[in-house]
Amino acid sequence: MPETPLPPAAPQAGLGEILRVFTSLGMASFGGGLAGWMHREVVEKRRWLSEEGFLAGVALGQVLPGANSVNLALYIGQQLRGVPGAAAAFLGMLGPPFLFILGLALLYGWGVGFAGMGVVLGGVAAAGLANSAYTGLRTARHLRGLGPWAVAAGTFAAIGLLRLPMIPVVLVAAPASIGLAWWRETRRA
Repeated sequence: MPETPLPPAAPQAGLGEILRVFTSLGMASFGGGLAGWMHREVVEKRRWLSEEGFLAGVALGQVLPGANSVNLALYIGQQLRGVPGAAAAFLGMLGPPFLFILGLALLYGWGVGFAGMGVVLGGVAAAGLANSAYTGLRTARHLRGLGPWAVAAGTFAAIGLLRLPMIPVVLVAAPASIGLAWWRETRRA
């Protein structure tokens, strides 16, 4: 499958703009699903990365240790402006949102007895789950052939149904997936 190239005049991202975008992303995402928001900003709206480049970052962010969204932000920042871009994305993702969450934790400690708190948190969790499902479905559209689907189904079954630890599953699934992709490409050549 040929890669989707960036438009001929892809805009150059400035460090301040990277910082601003990732600060707003970090501040606007609650309950997970941040990759969906990043996709909208970085691929659809600003056209800083191609769809394939973004999905490569999602995959890399998921197999590396640490928070997937932070790993993805580091990847995007590095792709846009190297180490300074990665630093700007990292600071934007974690700086202001950290201070905001710290304030929320203090408020939560004060209002833990409030009757509506569970309802509010349940609504936020539902929105985060929907955003994560959206990102998963967008990624699934790019799976071609039986091999990638078998790896995805096996990974889901191992972690989601059998409750096996994620690290050993990834240590098996990642090389299997890479091997299948390599085999498919060598057969195509």
